[in-house]
Amino acid sequence: MLELAAIFGGSFALALSGALMPGPLFTFTVSESAQIGVRAGPLLITGHAALELLLLVALVLGLGPIFKGPLVLAGISLIGGGMLVWMGIDMIRSSAEATLSNKGDISQGKRGPHPIVMGVVASLSNPYFTLWWATIGLGYLVMSMRYGAAGVAAFFAGHIAADYGWYVLVAIGISKGKRLLKDRSYRLLIKACGLILMGFGGWFLWSARTYISRAGV
Repeated sequence: MLELAAIFGGSFALALSGALMPGPLFTFTVSESAQIGVRAGPLLITGHAALELLLLVALVLGLGPIFKGPLVLAGISLIGGGMLVWMGIDMIRSSAEATLSNKGDISQGKRGPHPIVMGVVASLSNPYFTLWWATIGLGYLVMSMRYGAAGVAAFFAGHIAADYGWYVLVAIGISKGKRLLKDRSYRLLIKACGLILMGFGGWFLWSARTYISRAGV
């Protein structure tokens, strides 16, 4: 039991250090929490967690080296970067109709995909998500596998607990703070989130050049 508790604690701390770094998922959490409230946090992370579970299964089956391939990372960077740029542009365009005047905490402005879907998209579009799992995550997972299924479960539970804990706190903070926002400020916030997504997208598109050169293409 002590070994499993140690695995859980180590995984929690490792995941929290990554969750605290701003990225596409954080940006989506800010924009969605201002629009639909606290539930945006757990919904986004549910999509993120579902994708991580699939990736965990793939790593357990021994597919880790594939995810570290430069061509795979280049493809993820190109597709993900393009998706983020497109979603950022769409967010900026739709910000003109965004409003906090709502009924039942649902904005009357343009609604995008469901938060669970957005959680999946935010994770898939980030090549460093895959790289983290294929390197740091894989290393810790291999250690956890020494204790069988219980070790893997403790590893995943600690990882997901950190994600849920942090992003729910972010969602609560943004949701409570939106009471102080006026529609003009809210629209500026949405535009800022859109610009940030475009920035991440441009960064990922640029990073694809590095992976392509490593592959010798």
